[in-house]
Amino acid sequence: MRLSDREIMAAIQAGRIVIDPLPPDHCFGSFSVDVSLGWRFRTFRHVHVPYLDLADSQSIHAVGEACMEEIRLQDEDRFFLHPGEFALGMTRERIGIPDDLVGWLDGRSSLARLGLMVHITAHSIDPGWDGHITFEFFNAGRLPLALHPGLRIGAISFETLSSPALRPYGKKPGAKYQGQQAPLTSRLGKDGMPLLTGTEGE
Repeated sequence: MRLSDREIMAAIQAGRIVIDPLPPDHCFGSFSVDVSLGWRFRTFRHVHVPYLDLADSQSIHAVGEACMEEIRLQDEDRFFLHPGEFALGMTRERIGIPDDLVGWLDGRSSLARLGLMVHITAHSIDPGWDGHITFEFFNAGRLPLALHPGLRIGAISFETLSSPALRPYGKKPGAKYQGQQAPLTSRLGKDGMPLLTGTEGE
């Protein structure tokens, strides 16, 4: 069951949900809270690498780090996302979620109608999460999009679980992105488990 605005406010006041800094009143919808764009981005460099092997953890770590660079903006700066380009961004707000809730991140329809995708797969926010949320931006339109720090970029809603999670994100061994303060590159190679499930007969 999704929390209403009344329940979200009560959870924030009780310290169960953390949104820091707290958005102004006009950012609260009937069952969600708008989140805004931070100042830090990651984009792909042009590198001479033939491919990235998604089953090779060493390759992912070494090449992934080398392929992306971080960009930090000032308040008055803009980040330009060109057609067909992908970039990582981050919420201005730090979000903390208790063990018995799951968060859902949605992009704004008004921005999607201009070609901006805010998340590609990272739609859910695990119980026990604490940190800034990474956006996976993609410009599906035909014009460059200027992204400003502080722009209302999406909304987060919260849903109750039937019981507290046995393995909340913050208590998992090797929680790769917990407490992140910048948009991190992929930590796929640090999953702590084989990247391939194996083949028949093994």
